[in-house]
Amino acid sequence: MKKDFIKILSVLTVLILSINSNILIAQTYSISGTITDLKLKPIQGVNVVILNTNIGAASDHNGNYRISDLKTGIYTIEFSAIGYQKFIKENVTIQNQSIILNIELKESVILSEEVLVTAGKYEQKKSELPVSAEVISGKEFIERNFSNLADAVRFVPGVTMTEDQISIRGSSGYSRGTGSRALLAIDGLPFYTGDTGEIVWEMIPVLEIKRVEIIKGAASSLYGSSAIGGVVNCLTRDISEKPLTILNGFYGFFDKPYYSEWNWSGKRRPFNGLTLSHSNTIGNLGFNVSFTRLEESSYRKDDDFKKYIGFIKTVYNFSPAASVTFLANTFNKRAGQFLYWKDSRNALVVPEKNMNDRIETNRYLFGLMFKNLINDKYLLNIKTSYYRNYFKDNEITPNESASNLYRGEVQLNTNITSSIVLTGGVEGNYSKVNSSLFGNPEAVGFGIYTVADISFSFPLITSIGIRYDYSRLDSLKASGSVSPKLGFNYKIFNNLVLRSSLGIGFRAPALSEAFTSISTSGITIKPNPNIKSEHNMTIESGLNYSPFNQLSLDIAAFYNEYYDMIEPGIDPTDGKVVFTNLVRARIQGFEASASVSILPDQLTLIFNYTYLWARDLETGLALRYRPRHIFYSTIDFRKWNFEAEINFRYSSKVEEIDEELIDLGIIVDGELRVPVYTTDLKFGYNFLSTGFPLNIYLNVKNIFNYNYVELIGNLRPIRNFSLGFNFAF
Repeated sequence: MKKDFIKILSVLTVLILSINSNILIAQTYSISGTITDLKLKPIQGVNVVILNTNIGAASDHNGNYRISDLKTGIYTIEFSAIGYQKFIKENVTIQNQSIILNIELKESVILSEEVLVTAGKYEQKKSELPVSAEVISGKEFIERNFSNLADAVRFVPGVTMTEDQISIRGSSGYSRGTGSRALLAIDGLPFYTGDTGEIVWEMIPVLEIKRVEIIKGAASSLYGSSAIGGVVNCLTRDISEKPLTILNGFYGFFDKPYYSEWNWSGKRRPFNGLTLSHSNTIGNLGFNVSFTRLEESSYRKDDDFKKYIGFIKTVYNFSPAASVTFLANTFNKRAGQFLYWKDSRNALVVPEKNMNDRIETNRYLFGLMFKNLINDKYLLNIKTSYYRNYFKDNEITPNESASNLYRGEVQLNTNITSSIVLTGGVEGNYSKVNSSLFGNPEAVGFGIYTVADISFSFPLITSIGIRYDYSRLDSLKASGSVSPKLGFNYKIFNNLVLRSSLGIGFRAPALSEAFTSISTSGITIKPNPNIKSEHNMTIESGLNYSPFNQLSLDIAAFYNEYYDMIEPGIDPTDGKVVFTNLVRARIQGFEASASVSILPDQLTLIFNYTYLWARDLETGLALRYRPRHIFYSTIDFRKWNFEAEINFRYSSKVEEIDEELIDLGIIVDGELRVPVYTTDLKFGYNFLSTGFPLNIYLNVKNIFNYNYVELIGNLRPIRNFSLGFNFAF
C-alpha cells in the first residue's frame, strides 16, 4: 500500500509540473494598493476578491495587497474583513497597464459579512451559508493567554468540551481518547491520529492561528468520515512580506484550592509559556517559523507537563497563479497521567496505585499543498499529508503505540457561470498501526464528492451535493456510504436572512474502537470485532436578523437522528469497557444568540443560549455527558488603548455519566457533579500609540474559584492568574 501511495504522489507531481508549464504567458496586469481604516491605520487580513471569479488576495500586516495576472477588462472588486463594513468597487478598468487602488474601510461591530472557506471549501460570506458557523479570531488566543485551542473552543455557542473531547450540538459524549465526531483541520488538512482517531488540540501553536472556523452539523458530504458532527478548521497566519518577529509569552499560577484539605502541595502552582516566531518573504519564497515551550506544575498532583511545539509554513510562488505550501507541525510532551481523583476529600490527588504514572508523546504532521489558478474559472488544489503519532508510558511492560497516517486529496473549484460554483474532488487515506494496545491493524479509506452552489436573483442560494465513501478496517467487513446534502439561503431583506439544510453523515469506527485491548488504572477495555459504521441525518433551520446596526440576532433549530451510534459502555457480563453500536439515538434543540453594541466600537454585549435534548431511543435515557442547557455571555469594553472583558459560562448538570465505573468502585465519589458556572476577567493595554509595539494582558480565570467536573473524578482548573505579553518587531 505504501508503494501505491508513492505511485499516486508521483502521478500528482507530474500533474503539477505539467500544469505549471502551461501557465499563461499572455500580457497581464495587476491591481494593488493599501487598505486602511478611516484613521489611516493599515488593516491586515482583508479579503480582496474579484467577484464571479476565483481570483483574490489578502492584505498583509501593512495593509498592502496585490492581485496579479489580470487581463485587460472591467472588474468588480469586493473588500471584506471581520469588524469592518464590506466595500464593493465597481467598474475597475484595466486598459493596458496595472493600476493602484487604495481603499478605506469603516469599522463595524456587525459580523454578518465574515468570509469563511470551510463550509464549501472556497471563500463564502457567512451570511450566505446554508448552515450555522462560528469564528474564533486569532487574537483571542493571545489576549486571553490561551495556550491550547481546546480552551478557546469552550466559549463557542453550541459547543461543549468534556476534558479534551469536543461535542458540537451534543454530537459526542466522552470516549476516553478514542474517536471524534468533529473533524479538526489545519489549513484544510485533516488532523486526526491514525490509531485513535482523536483530536490533539495542544499540538497546534496558537500564535500561528489567524482564525478558527467552526461548521455545525453533518459535513460528511464534503469532508467524509469524522465530520458527522461538524468541522473545526484552523487557518494559519499569512506570511509577512517584510521581516516580522513576534515574541509572545505568559506567566501565571494557580491559587490555593477552595478547601484546605485539597492543598496537597502547600504552594501556588505556576505555569508559563514562551513562543518565538519569525515571518519573512525572500523573492518568491515566504515562511513562518516558530518554536513554543510550555510548562505547568499543575494544581493536581502528577498532572504536570512540559511541551515543545515546532511549526514551519513555507510558500513558494511559481507565479501569481501557482504556489506550493509546505507545512510542518511537531510536538513533544512529557507529562503525568491524572485519570481520576483518589476521592472527593482528595480531589486533586490520584489514587496510590496510579502514582508516578508518566507518558511521553511525539507527534509529527507534514503537509504539502499545491494551488493553481488555471484561469479565472478553474482553481486546482492538491493536498497531501503524513501524520505520525507515537506514545509510550512508564509501566514495567510499557504500553506504546505508533501510527502512520497518509492522506491525499485533489480538489477542483470552477465557476460554470456567474451564478454556479461547482466544487469536486477525490481523496484517499491509509493508516498503519504498531501497538501493544491495538495490535498491528491497518485501515484504508477512499472518497469522491461534488457540490454545486447556485445563486438565483430572488436572492436565493441553493447548495446541493453528494459524496461516496469506502472504508475498510483491517479484518472488519468493508463498507461504503453515500452522503448527500441540500441547503438553502434566502435573503428576504438585506437585514433578514433565512437558512436551512439537510445532510446525511457517516463515520467509520476508529481502529482503537474496534481493536483496543488494555487494562490501566483499574479500567479494562476490550475489542469489539463486530462494530459497524454509524450514520446520521441532520436537519437545521435558522434565521439571522439585524433590525439596526447595533443589534444582530440569530436563532437556529436542529434535529439529528443517529443510527448505529458508537458509544463506550460497560459489558455487564465482565465489567469491561467496550465500544458498541446503539440502535438509535436522537439529538435535537435550538440556539439563540444576540450581539449588542451599546457604545459603537467601545462597549459590546454578546449572549448565547443552547437547549439540547439528547436521548438513547432504546432506553429513553439521556446520552452521557450532554448538558441540557448551555449559556455564554461576554461584555467587552475598549477605549484609550485599554480593554476589559468579562466572560461567563454556564452549562447544566449532565444527567447521565459512566455510572458503572462508580458501581464497580473504580472511581470513588464519581457521582459528584454540579452545574458549571465560570467567570473570567481580562484586562489589556496597547502601547502602540507610544511607538512601542507591545501589548500586555492580565487574566483571572474562574475568579470565584468554583469547583466543578466535566468528566467524573476530574476537577477542572481552580482560580488562576496570568500575565501575558505580545511584542512584535
